[in-house]
Amino acid sequence: MYRPGETIRSLTRDVEFDGGRHHRARLGFILMSTDLAAESDFSDMVPEGVAIHITRLKTDDYTTNETLSKHIEFMADAASRIQPDTKPDVISYSCTSGSIVIGEQRILSEITKGAPYAIPMTLVTGVVDALRELNAKKLVVGTPYLDEINTNEAEFLYQKGFNVLDIQGLNLETGIEFGTVTPEYWKKFALEIDHPDADAIFLSCGGIRALEVAQEIEALTNKPVITSNQAQMWSCLRRAGIPDHIDGFGQIFQRNGLTINSLSDT
Repeated sequence: MYRPGETIRSLTRDVEFDGGRHHRARLGFILMSTDLAAESDFSDMVPEGVAIHITRLKTDDYTTNETLSKHIEFMADAASRIQPDTKPDVISYSCTSGSIVIGEQRILSEITKGAPYAIPMTLVTGVVDALRELNAKKLVVGTPYLDEINTNEAEFLYQKGFNVLDIQGLNLETGIEFGTVTPEYWKKFALEIDHPDADAIFLSCGGIRALEVAQEIEALTNKPVITSNQAQMWSCLRRAGIPDHIDGFGQIFQRNGLTINSLSDT
């Protein structure tokens, strides 16, 4: 029993250590301050033994090409603050439209500046990885964005070698609006924009709740559905050496990622 004035002296013990709860891999994500969907999506998808570490950029909730372009100013700092002592295997900038507006290579450079120990990633890198893995050439794309962003996205996908049969946006202005569109509406929207010649449906934006209905849409259309967070997580896992096939989030998670290459060849 402790008595006032006594000095505590613990016994010497042989403490047992292991690789920790997250012994397989650690993934870091840089999110927008207004993103209402990604953290829940990542938590739903992450396999056992894999860590998810999150930091957020202070971002303007009015989503335009101009506001998105400012994210790069704080990218290196954000990357440096994601569990630097444990050194994540992969760090990804988790914004589809921002990745396109700023440019993949510039983002990768800034992430590497802040976290040179991690594989740098962007969300659209994961999307391209997933679409190529599925050998999808002809796409229909649904977004929550203004058409100035949709135009940039169509050009980006074209430059990556995809034929965009149609791209339709909801012309919403804020990240909070993006995150409060219902999953049921994303399903209805996907079915509306689907085209008989499309190889895949891409529901674009890390801040939307499309993951929840991706597998339902696949069953209804008999074609793969890619969502931003799903593709990003799949690609980050494969780049970190995690081969798990995960049920419930679309057919991409049954693929091994054999087509994933560095950005230098694109």
